[in-house]
Amino acid sequence: MERIERHELSAILLAAPDWARVGLTMPDERMRERAADTLAATIIEKLEGSLPPDVNQLRLPL
Repeated sequence: MERIERHELSAILLAAPDWARVGLTMPDERMRERAADTLAATIIEKLEGSLPPDVNQLRLPL
């Protein structure tokens, strides 16, 4: 896996939904978990879109 630069990760976090960033500070455990899942999904989505496809990965038909 390629290393992510700090400024790139900061930009991804700032692009996440506002409720998810605020949700991490909520006293409700379920809200914190939903917020963390949303932030993680945002990071993964942005990183997968920026990485070139692996030429060694076989494409399987759906």
